[in-house]
Amino acid sequence: MYKLKFIIVFLFKASIFYAQQSVSIKIINLPKYHSGSSDIYAAGSFNGWNPQDAQYKFQPDDKGNYVLNLQLNPGSYEYKITRGSWDKVECKPQGVGVANRVLKVEGPSTIEINVEEWQDHFPPLKRASTSSKNVRIMDTAFWMPQLKRKRRVWIYLPEDYVTSPKRYPVLYMHDGQNIFDDASSYSGEWGVDEFLDSTKMKKCIVVGIDNGGEKRMSEYNPYNNEQFGTGEGDAYVDFIVKKLKPVIDKKFRTKKDRQHTFIAGSSMGGLISMHAILKYPKVFGGAGIFSPSFWVSSEINRRIMKRGKKYMGLVYFYAGKQENDSMVSDMLKAFQGMAAVSKSTMTTVIRDQGLHNEATWRKEFPLFYKWLMK
Repeated sequence: MYKLKFIIVFLFKASIFYAQQSVSIKIINLPKYHSGSSDIYAAGSFNGWNPQDAQYKFQPDDKGNYVLNLQLNPGSYEYKITRGSWDKVECKPQGVGVANRVLKVEGPSTIEINVEEWQDHFPPLKRASTSSKNVRIMDTAFWMPQLKRKRRVWIYLPEDYVTSPKRYPVLYMHDGQNIFDDASSYSGEWGVDEFLDSTKMKKCIVVGIDNGGEKRMSEYNPYNNEQFGTGEGDAYVDFIVKKLKPVIDKKFRTKKDRQHTFIAGSSMGGLISMHAILKYPKVFGGAGIFSPSFWVSSEINRRIMKRGKKYMGLVYFYAGKQENDSMVSDMLKAFQGMAAVSKSTMTTVIRDQGLHNEATWRKEFPLFYKWLMK
């Protein structure tokens, strides 16, 4: 009887802990020049960092403050305040960027915050380029026929590319703005070029594809979503395979085969990388799935069960415990699904202090690369 009571009490407490909590974020101070006609949004790990998500729009109250009421599972979240796009994000005086805000949900709460400045109130900060001499922009407006739009494409060529006749593996990466250069990044770079310049391991060519700004959430999502609209992920992956890869293979000395063609990305980029290897198992031989936004659609798990057996490559799954509440569990579910149907060589890495940002992924990239090149 005592044991039964203990179990009931335990389950009751667990249900309270895991139940969604009511959280209110209240903006009590805004820049003096802020226009009352401007909509304000929260963009964070709870909504795929969408800067203009109608479900995360602040509403004015009768005291002149802006309030956003949320229902969130207990856990830690990162976020920023925007006016609908990343060029209109909150910042510090003189346009200096701010770190992600951290929201820890343990129970019902109200958080009061101040927005000091808006980024678009200042001329763009001229940050010095940090890309190495081995990085260049292949095209500022590469045509994407599958999506009927253009995109900047970067390329990293190993140090000995011009002096050696050998061919190289190729790694395709999303969010190209953040891969090589702090000057073009939104919140810091991955430092892929610095690592490859310094490592003694086998080198590869890295292709960075810029994200499409407001199109990012649809381009990196293969599935239709009530919150984010029609998914364009299929067309985006088709662009990489049918348009971009043939151009890269023609213009540069690449190893074209599956065993030497890889893809990697973080957050929504992790989701679309997973989709890419499932859709094109004969094209990609390895993938880096960093902090994947699998929460966007449960369809990814059905796709894994249906197509995972066709993929027999290398998959590196990474997630941090300081990301949103379901990041680790969603990733493990996908890993377990793949393990049940695929003969791929896979690993999962979970970092206790891992956050959802470029600084974290920069630390993890060398470990992924070394594992991939073994």
